Amino acid sequence: MMNTYNRIALIGIEPEEYEVIRAHYTGHIIWHLAIPKIVVKDEVLFIEKANGVGMLPVDKVVYYGIYDDDFDFISGLAIWNGPCYPNAKGMLDCRFKIPCLIKALSLSQFSAPRGFVSAGATVTTTQDTVAKWGNWHCGENKHRFTGAWESEYTATIEPYFEGEAVRIMIIGNKHWQIQLEGPTWLKSIHPETAGFMQVDADLLADTLHIKKALQMDMIGNDYIVTKEGKKYLLEVNHIPNITRFETVRTVYLETVIDWITSS
Repeated sequence: MMNTYNRIALIGIEPEEYEVIRAHYTGHIIWHLAIPKIVVKDEVLFIEKANGVGMLPVDKVVYYGIYDDDFDFISGLAIWNGPCYPNAKGMLDCRFKIPCLIKALSLSQFSAPRGFVSAGATVTTTQDTVAKWGNWHCGENKHRFTGAWESEYTATIEPYFEGEAVRIMIIGNKHWQIQLEGPTWLKSIHPETAGFMQVDADLLADTLHIKKALQMDMIGNDYIVTKEGKKYLLEVNHIPNITRFETVRTVYLETVIDWITSS
């Protein structure tokens, strides 16, 4: 039976994923690869047409992506407070890395103290240290140093932890643990050698707790597990990569399609 939601918006969904969703939904779809203009009025969300002039009311939104200018857009979705996947309020709280990290560290049982450096300030350390800045992931905007370092940007600093980098990823009620890889100390999900591994029950429980507290529908938490077995939360991915592994992509699409077609 067709649900009552007859117009959905897909924002940031790539063509390959759009085609799958389109094949499973017969209602009207507004599809934008980039951030569209929106208006929220009388608790109704209007999104500009993909083709032509004007805006149309939308019943549900699926958002996937990270853009330089998407914070205001996500804020608009949160003000609308309508059906959005992932939950707009959760995305809003996690869009900026440093505020999200602060919240996550207060929730995690695997937190470690962080430092903070203002843009233009110099910090001096005697131990191996990592600075992180900006709101991108994938190993970008990170610097490892010992001694004096002047930060060009507002940054957090933390001890460099030697160990195995892993990600706990959760979409809906499915979860995986992924071993992150890379030729340098910077590890990510993208190298061909990255792959699935046995799930650590404690890391999964920690991620589930953070996911629930931050009202997130999907999450990717990165941890370091040292040789001594100590575990540390490194960062939270509010839009984790879903295309790197076909298994994850399939679950994401099934979850989105089920959410779209449910009343």
